[in-house]
Amino acid sequence: MLTRLSIRNIVLIEELDLEFARGLGVLTGETGAGKSILLDALGLVLGNRADSALVRGGADKASVTGSFEFAALPEAVGEALDDAGVEIEAGEPLLIRRQLKADGGSRAWINDQPVGVALLRELSPHLVELHGQHDDRGLVNPRGHRELLDRYAGADRAVVADAWREWRTAEERLAEAQETLEAAKADQDLLLAHLAELTALEPQAGEELRLAEARAAMQKGEKLSGDLEELRHLWEGSDSPLAALRVAARRLDRIASEHPLLADALASLDRAVIEAGEAEEKLQGAAEALVHDPAALDAAETRLFELRALARKHRCEVDELPEKMREFRAALESIEGGEAQFDALQDAAKAARATYEARARALHDLRLAAARRLDGAVAAELAPLKLDAASFRTDVVELPEERWGQHGIDSAEFLISTNPGADLAPLAKIASGGELSRFILALKVALAEKGGAATVIFDEIDRGVGGAVASAIGERLARLADGGQLLAVTHSPQVAARGRRHYLIAKSSQGTVTRTSVALLDDVGRQEEIARMLSGAEVTPEARAQADRLLEGV
Repeated sequence: MLTRLSIRNIVLIEELDLEFARGLGVLTGETGAGKSILLDALGLVLGNRADSALVRGGADKASVTGSFEFAALPEAVGEALDDAGVEIEAGEPLLIRRQLKADGGSRAWINDQPVGVALLRELSPHLVELHGQHDDRGLVNPRGHRELLDRYAGADRAVVADAWREWRTAEERLAEAQETLEAAKADQDLLLAHLAELTALEPQAGEELRLAEARAAMQKGEKLSGDLEELRHLWEGSDSPLAALRVAARRLDRIASEHPLLADALASLDRAVIEAGEAEEKLQGAAEALVHDPAALDAAETRLFELRALARKHRCEVDELPEKMREFRAALESIEGGEAQFDALQDAAKAARATYEARARALHDLRLAAARRLDGAVAAELAPLKLDAASFRTDVVELPEERWGQHGIDSAEFLISTNPGADLAPLAKIASGGELSRFILALKVALAEKGGAATVIFDEIDRGVGGAVASAIGERLARLADGGQLLAVTHSPQVAARGRRHYLIAKSSQGTVTRTSVALLDDVGRQEEIARMLSGAEVTPEARAQADRLLEGV
């Protein structure tokens, strides 16, 4: 709750330190005394736009410091501070200070650590909730109605949000898989054609080199075929050089023992026979290797041409064609696997959708039941607030699927009608300023124990009403403040009498200097101020007696 507000040089306030407590605190004073200045100053702490016109005339800067204390720091506040790198000890007050310069610009600190104004705006909904004649954004804005209804219902929206995220993730994965599969299927026919072409040719690793070498050998054989044929005729038959050498060797062998030189000649002749035999074998081998087979040469050249043409087509080397075959097979297998994966993702998306729908529809049913209870609770508050001719309805509407989201499958809006037979319509479009404030009060009372900001402020909610209606407003404000903190800026003595603490806002002038001051009233001061509110400028004994009766009645 707000425990202290220190203001320096804001408009008519030169220096002011206010302390606040739990329960209902009321702020009263004559029109123009400066009640709005207090709210403007508090607004700076909450991140409202800085206006240099707020700096008191003659001062070069102004500042406002608000102190907030909590039994336990709200989770949202703690998370926002952690994200901003602001450190705060457990049990330590939250001190927000805002400084304005007369020449423009502002700075902000939280517990003496500099922060951006955006952080103050992020924290403000969890610190102070303001309701007034023209500032009822929290309850008038339909975007907040669903959350208020859920808090009233005690709904666990997180399970729906989790299911929504899981469904969205499943749908995104399914869409990605479908896109990949469709792209792959678009290439499937081409992959099949490429694979059939390669399979028909069945290229082997190293085949290009072997074919090239065989073709070169056969081309040489074609060129040397005539010479090799002549050599074959020369070496074959009984009159071949090798046969003649053998005959000579046999004859020489019979006489080689007759003389040493004949023996040497025989040895040389034997070596010649051996060499000639080896030469004959090599000639035969060469003839076989260089055999000229036109059909085989044509087949080798055709095969080599086909392999190289296919390699050019796939922009690779001939020896890489077997790997291309494996790649195409793998791609086709992945398409088959992708279909299986797509089916699995499709099942997962269906299951995620079913989970989301089940949880969202359970939340929808919970909202409908809570809406009926809330309608009854608000209706019970309307007559005492002089809204007996009005009607209120919480409109829960199921949305089309394209508008489903993490908050569920429906919308919620508070609708009112101020006259019998009139159509129900949004709060801001039907209610006048006074009616709107009283509707807000009725809603706040109905929603009293369902969360919200630590401090609630009502600004002149009782404008334009008096008597029993003002008493009803005061009673409800006091009930709403029980166990929490509520501040009410009021012109009604019936409301003022309900306050646990009463602050008097006054304006005084000394020469050309005008100042606004705020004082915490004691019992005597409260009696006098309430009597003034009852009687006007001149406080009469009757007014004091009536003030006593109001104070005693609470």
